[in-house]
Amino acid sequence: MAAFNAWLLRCCVDSQQRRIHGHASEVGAAMREELPHLLPLAERGFAIREVLFPVVVDGWGCVRVKSNRYSTPLRPGNRSDVVLWPNEVDIYHQGERVARHARCYGRGHEFFELEHYLDEMERKPGALAGSKPLEQWRAAGRWPDCLDRLWSKMIERHGKLVAAREMVGLVRTASAEGWPRMIAAVEQALQLGTCDGGTVLYIFREPDAAKRERHQLALAEELARFERPMPDLEEYDALLTGSVQ
Repeated sequence: MAAFNAWLLRCCVDSQQRRIHGHASEVGAAMREELPHLLPLAERGFAIREVLFPVVVDGWGCVRVKSNRYSTPLRPGNRSDVVLWPNEVDIYHQGERVARHARCYGRGHEFFELEHYLDEMERKPGALAGSKPLEQWRAAGRWPDCLDRLWSKMIERHGKLVAAREMVGLVRTASAEGWPRMIAAVEQALQLGTCDGGTVLYIFREPDAAKRERHQLALAEELARFERPMPDLEEYDALLTGSVQ
């Protein structure tokens, strides 16, 4: 909304240099001449918006606004209120905003946010790979290549189902705590040659490599207290050869 307001203000300022055909002065000069004769501004403003209610969430977790569909984190059948701004669509449930999308003035479009389907994907992680939300994120450049490289390595090591479940967990963490940090953690993990979701989260929580190294040294010292020599199994091996006296 702030970007739209800034653009509108620039257009108004630029328009003051324009001269309307048949007028002797520019728009800005005429406005200054007219200003003393205008009534004062109204004390109470109004929002440039349209409110739609109630809007029922469909089977895809979406609400239909005008002729387009926008995803929500709500369960199908829930009722929501939709506030249409010039460039945004806000979706509310029980007075709380649960989703925001860029407004589309076209017809028949669908807009899915991957973060709105994490609960369902945790129950069915295999649905992540072919999902429309992931497809749209890839097309919009919101799913960088490093995530797919990590995912491929996870599949090779753990299989498709476990890999998908770990990726859903990483998406949930990134959604709550920040995508830039998650992308950086994934890239570091790939550089270290690891493809474990737990390692990625460890790097995510502690991005400073020097601190991680100090922690690992301290942990190694702590675990050294539990080291024991390997047992001597020669007498047991003698049982296999029948050489016991």
